[in-house]
Amino acid sequence: MIELVPHLIEREQRLPGPPKETFEFFADAFNLEQITPPLLRFKVTTPAPIEMHEGTLITYRLRVRGVPVNWLTRIEEWTPGKRFVDTQLKGPYKLWHHTHTFEDDGQGGTLMRDIVRYEMPFGPFGEIARRLLVERDLEGIFDYRYQEIERIFGEQP
Repeated sequence: MIELVPHLIEREQRLPGPPKETFEFFADAFNLEQITPPLLRFKVTTPAPIEMHEGTLITYRLRVRGVPVNWLTRIEEWTPGKRFVDTQLKGPYKLWHHTHTFEDDGQGGTLMRDIVRYEMPFGPFGEIARRLLVERDLEGIFDYRYQEIERIFGEQP
């Protein structure tokens, strides 16, 4: 039997610099373009500047396996320097709830965590697609993101 429950992606990364400084990079929605694989042709379509706070709506355009996708998210929680949560209002998932946290690692750096709960649309058919393609694609996207964040934060003085 196919289980239709939210799935989880969890990632953790240590970065140089205190959480307040690290958070600033991720507080700029346009920086998401830098840390998303080029194959997705990810573009923030909300006009700049985007003032981030609870309730902020952000639109994106991307391609998933060549298919154009429009995505709308809302910032559900916003605690500068510490945490923010975005949820999908319109897009490819039945559920997309992404929590970003930034904690002092006790050594002058930041422990950054991503926790994504997601669920596929289309019932059992969506779950089959997740098992065959989506789960691997998401792992690849988060692997790329990890590497790009390492590169970006490694380039800072």
